[in-house]
Amino acid sequence: MNRLSPDADDARFIRRVLWLIAIVAVIAALYLARHLLILAFGSMLIAIVIHAIAELYETHLKARPKVALGLGVASVLGFLGLLGWLFGVEFRQQVNTLVVSLPGLIQKLQDYMSQSPVGAKVADAARAAFAGSRVAQDIGSLARGAGELLLNAVLVLFGAIFFAVDPKVYERGALLLVPPTKRAAAEDALGDVGSTLLLWLRAQLIQMTAMGLMVGIGLWIAGVPSPALLGLLTGISEFIPYVGPLGAMLPALGLAATAGTDQLIWALVVFAAVRVIQTNFVTPFVTSRVVSIPPALSLFAIIGTGAVFGLFGLFFSGGILVVAFTLIRSLYLREMLGEDIPTTRERRLFTALGKPRFPTRREKDE
Repeated sequence: MNRLSPDADDARFIRRVLWLIAIVAVIAALYLARHLLILAFGSMLIAIVIHAIAELYETHLKARPKVALGLGVASVLGFLGLLGWLFGVEFRQQVNTLVVSLPGLIQKLQDYMSQSPVGAKVADAARAAFAGSRVAQDIGSLARGAGELLLNAVLVLFGAIFFAVDPKVYERGALLLVPPTKRAAAEDALGDVGSTLLLWLRAQLIQMTAMGLMVGIGLWIAGVPSPALLGLLTGISEFIPYVGPLGAMLPALGLAATAGTDQLIWALVVFAAVRVIQTNFVTPFVTSRVVSIPPALSLFAIIGTGAVFGLFGLFFSGGILVVAFTLIRSLYLREMLGEDIPTTRERRLFTALGKPRFPTRREKDE
């Protein structure tokens, strides 16, 4: 007998220590690669959009799968090109006016607030907090690193095309990393995530369109300059819950202030009325069939996502929250706790679901 060999209790303790070290190492690696992970997640979201559009071409135009996929990629590229043309050519004068006038408007607002002792203290506190905050640093980095932001966008787009062209490789590879006894549960969760993400993206499109149209029409009636640009900007910003619409409101108020006090007041009325309609009628209607996430949880999750992944991660904060919420329901509540939560067998992460590759848990029991 080797007296230096560990007994059963020592061996069990060593295995647990090694597992703990491995888990910590994996978490540290994921944290260090968080920027790469957020780019990959953005690529997967766009790949889902490409496949959803390709399915429309395949269903309504009877196009072949490869042709439909090519049309889906072309549609996404065309939409992005249209946005670039609108902001770079069609609305260039309005954008330049906003960029030039916004610093002066902010200074006028600070001067107006400084007329009273309370307002002066508020302005000084806001200026000091903004100057030393993480948000100010991120905005400064974004302004200095526009080329890096553009490079990230290109990487996300090319990654989405690669994911969309051959998604089965990534889907099956992800399932093969799971132990064989857990693959059925992992595939069910993957189907839930794919279906929920697709429905969430459709809901976001409806909300963005409704928000942009209501704001654009309202600002046009109020006589605010460039209502089409501001409506488009507000609609796109709706993709980032809570934070996006608030950020889009600032340039709208800035352009309204250049037209006069009346336009500024009416712009505030328009945004307030649209927010009431959006919150109480549009959002509950389109999200009731997707996933119901408490507003407070959504707000703090978005803040946490921005803190971990930076300003670029805010664009995908809503999707990350939907995925995390769905995985908790599918893997923890249904698989571990045995809650009666049905599976969604509409699609995998990218493609429509056909016959499952692995036997489901119910089939194994039978």
